[in-house]
Amino acid sequence: IRKYITKRQAKGAANAGINRELSVIRRAFNLAIQSGKMMHKPPTPMLRENNVRTGFFEPEQFQALLRHLPDYLAPLARFAYITGWRSGEIRSLQWRQVDFEAGQIILDVGSTKNDEGRVFPFTRELRQLLNKQKQHTLKLQREQDQVIPWVFHRKGCPIGDFRKAWATACKKAGLPGRIPHDFRRTAVRNLVRAGIPERVAMQMTGHKTRSVFERYNIVSEGDLVAAAQRLDEVAIGR
Repeated sequence: IRKYITKRQAKGAANAGINRELSVIRRAFNLAIQSGKMMHKPPTPMLRENNVRTGFFEPEQFQALLRHLPDYLAPLARFAYITGWRSGEIRSLQWRQVDFEAGQIILDVGSTKNDEGRVFPFTRELRQLLNKQKQHTLKLQREQDQVIPWVFHRKGCPIGDFRKAWATACKKAGLPGRIPHDFRRTAVRNLVRAGIPERVAMQMTGHKTRSVFERYNIVSEGDLVAAAQRLDEVAIGR
């Protein structure tokens, strides 16, 4: 196993990629033990990963991005910015999961990454967004004479891979290299800034473990500047 690691590193493979390959080896040994074909497994060392991303959107950056996103992607981006939900969860969201009367969106058990259900209550902005998206969908249904079950769609069809449109919009907005997952980190930070308890915020965004949650709860340059300003205010008041 160590020779394999050395060989993969020599070819330029990243530690994260090698670890994913090693996990397959570990799984194979575990299955062999479970089936009685082996009594023990050899140790499988895992490499240290340094793949924690720190990207997130400041409000002005988000507005700049919206100006360059296609019309069908802008509502999805707004929803992601508020909820922090994963792209796949949002693209598969259907109207039956949106309860306007109760004021909440519900993800079914088994439809999320950790297989757990989730509820996100309406904010004022979220309700406005969904109302507008609903009206757009109803209008399109009448024009096409068909039912559109998806909340976010492209002319009535499910939204597929949008990486090219995303990359183009980010480049035009002066935000190259940003990824949709940055909305997840942004939502976590915004919830914490709003004073929402971490346990509740984790339930809203779908973070199962606090260690992952902490990786996203990062400090922006704006936070640091605000902290310095507060220090100045204290110093002036002395």
